[in-house]
Amino acid sequence: MKVGLYGGSFNPVHDGHAHVAETAKRRLGLDRVIWLVSPQNPLKRGHETADFDARIAAVKAVTKDPGMIVTGAEAKLGSAYTVDTIRTLKARFPGVKFVWIMGADSLASFHRWKGWTDIMREVPVAVVSRPWISLKSRFSPAARRFTHARLPSASVIRLPDARTPAWAFLFGRFNFQSSTALRARARTASAPKA
Repeated sequence: MKVGLYGGSFNPVHDGHAHVAETAKRRLGLDRVIWLVSPQNPLKRGHETADFDARIAAVKAVTKDPGMIVTGAEAKLGSAYTVDTIRTLKARFPGVKFVWIMGADSLASFHRWKGWTDIMREVPVAVVSRPWISLKSRFSPAARRFTHARLPSASVIRLPDARTPAWAFLFGRFNFQSSTALRARARTASAPKA
């Protein structure tokens, strides 16, 4: 079985997130995509993050495909870091071919993640194009460090079977929704009027 792992705060979830998951599932021939809703992103302040259960419910409302599984497994595992989650899942399900899925915006800051080079060596990584950042992300520290491991566009379907480190950039139509923009809009709307 080929399974995509798609982690994030999803704070708030939007169609751009669904676009990333659906693009990876379709382009890589994945059987399932597991959305790993993070209890708290270690790189973000806790007061900025909405309630965990509310975020899980919101992600479930956005995922229509039965091949999309939404879980709060990281909270149950007590895992604060992606690298630990991946290692735990690989140990529990040794017959599954896992692929880490991220948007290009995450690739741009991937070098700030704990164990990011280990993640690249643990599982193949699929990066889905996102507006405004796709070009910059392809020159990020992570992309440069693992430039030798990038699969050409014509070979992305082989990513789940690739020997690590391996990653691919999945080009496609852009979805312009952004959690940062949605949070900013919500703050503006709730600000007191003068």
